[in-house]
Amino acid sequence: MPDTTTVAAIAATASMITVPAGTVLIGSPEDHLDALVSQQHYGRTWFEDESPQHRVTISAFRIDRYPVTNADFTHFTDATGYTTAAERRGFGALYGDSYWQMQPGADWRHPAGPGDSAAERPDHPVVHVDHADATAYARWAGKRLPTEAEWEYAAHGPGWRPWPWGSTWNRARAVCAETGQSGPADGPAWWRVWWKDRVARHGTLPGTAPVGTHSPDGDSPFGICDMAGNVSQWTASTYRLYDPARSYDPMYHAATGRYMAVRGGGWMHLRHQLRTTERFAAAPDYSNHALGFRCALDGTGTPA
Repeated sequence: MPDTTTVAAIAATASMITVPAGTVLIGSPEDHLDALVSQQHYGRTWFEDESPQHRVTISAFRIDRYPVTNADFTHFTDATGYTTAAERRGFGALYGDSYWQMQPGADWRHPAGPGDSAAERPDHPVVHVDHADATAYARWAGKRLPTEAEWEYAAHGPGWRPWPWGSTWNRARAVCAETGQSGPADGPAWWRVWWKDRVARHGTLPGTAPVGTHSPDGDSPFGICDMAGNVSQWTASTYRLYDPARSYDPMYHAATGRYMAVRGGGWMHLRHQLRTTERFAAAPDYSNHALGFRCALDGTGTPA
């Protein structure tokens, strides 16, 4: 467990918010999923794993106001000597000119690869951490990862809403591909043009921003930051379908029970990937330059 000094250092950027107990609707309403078909290029099957909407009773818990930062993770590794999976294998996943590539030397300390330093961005969310890395940090901090239902409840509050701040998309409230852009921003054609321009200007440097950059306007109803954009976030939950008897796209059935649930969307994504109910599934040993995490805690206590 961390000593008092370490807990104070973590608290500087990872203060926790209490989320009250409640019985909450998890998942998307059917009319919302129907509407998505006309709003973007993917068919409804792409979002079908957000249905059916169902009630989940959730006990009171605490959750980090911000994702875990590079500074936070530095305290952890300095105190424990922990080495992440990406560091051990010697490479990390980056999105290159047109697709994912495995970059030698890319890890949480060097998010864009050799020559880049996370130490220059201490208040940005840590990336290139797999599920075991995130779990190890949480345990050291006397915390845990949030469940998928807890994460969603913290993101949209007691009532369903597509984005943490409400029902209307606002690109000025999230760190994502659309941030700072003008005019329509949707679909793969637009994204490819945006990405090509970004790589020309920044290479593979992650487009993360200091945690809380869009607070309070982008906060959830509970005052939690970065629940839409900046980095996608690991949860403690194994990815499972909400109704096993229902027919989903085969890719979702294939992920069930094998992958972990990831939430939030990141700096590379468009608005529909940043919704509070959007679900991602990732192999537990996967990591990249847009995937991070935050921690949770049972009840209303403090780290052990």
